Amino acid sequence: MSTAASGSTARRLLGVAAAGLLATIATMVAVVGAAALAKAVGVDFEIPDDGEVIPLGGFATVTGFFCLLGVVLAVALSRWSPHPSRWFIRTTVVLTAASLVPPFLAGADAGTTATLVALHLIAAAVVIPVLAVRLRVAD
Repeated sequence: MSTAASGSTARRLLGVAAAGLLATIATMVAVVGAAALAKAVGVDFEIPDDGEVIPLGGFATVTGFFCLLGVVLAVALSRWSPHPSRWFIRTTVVLTAASLVPPFLAGADAGTTATLVALHLIAAAVVIPVLAVRLRVAD
């Protein structure tokens, strides 16, 4: 691989990673904001199986962690896939659908369950399009 080609690849990967990090921050803000709003209107976020209440900081931590995994996926697909945007969208749609199952299994009340599902969809709606567009540019 030539130096110019490797430089171009490095810039592309850095661009995907930078867009992903910004999207991660935006997603964390959106999810925590929506969770705070839900809490303000009476959603308790109590998981009765273990009596725990999900704290707002927990939403930030988990959202950030899984968004960063998405960024790693996007960077890997950008590096090794001939069609990174297509594969990223397919993979993340399946993963988002799978993420909607646990709220129904946690034993929480309907308000908490519905809010958790909505928060998963908010996160997906913020981070997936940003990375998909960035990957399309990298295609």
